[in-house]
Amino acid sequence: MIEPPSSSQPASEASSRRWLLRGLAGGAALAGVGVAVWRGVGDTPAVAEPVAGFWGQRWETPDGKPLALQSFQGRPLLINFWATWCPPCVEELPLINQFFREHRTNGWQVLALAVDKTAPVQAFLQRMPLDFPVAMAGMSGADLGRSLGNLTGGLPFTVVLSGDGVVRQRKMGRVLPADLQAWAGLK
Repeated sequence: MIEPPSSSQPASEASSRRWLLRGLAGGAALAGVGVAVWRGVGDTPAVAEPVAGFWGQRWETPDGKPLALQSFQGRPLLINFWATWCPPCVEELPLINQFFREHRTNGWQVLALAVDKTAPVQAFLQRMPLDFPVAMAGMSGADLGRSLGNLTGGLPFTVVLSGDGVVRQRKMGRVLPADLQAWAGLK
């Protein structure tokens, strides 16, 4: 509790202390929210399988071919939600591609779900081909991301599922080499 200024304390000093204490309290509250978000959406393991109907979803690839999520069931899967208009998304894709190249022989799969329009994704893939499948998720991709723990709907967002379909890790924001190194040991 903030005490009123004493007769020996100037009013301006007491006012400054009140503002400082309010600022510290507000900063602490924001830090608490930040920790809660980081723990809830960051790199924390989940305890449940994906949402109902998850494995039944289908999309088209940028070249119009059908892609069924069920074809990824049974092996570890990294799903990356991204868009061409998202600089951190574009920056992390070569790193994710390298992860796929190094770990596909160990059973790892990667799927990039573009929350974007087809033409920009096609142009992007011509400039930077990827070794793993890309699907056009559109706005339904944002909804799927939310159901997997991306409460803000921000991009990039990455989810790691074990071979039995359990969500093992989530990452809001750009994937780092340390993230991928840690995830490589998950199955």
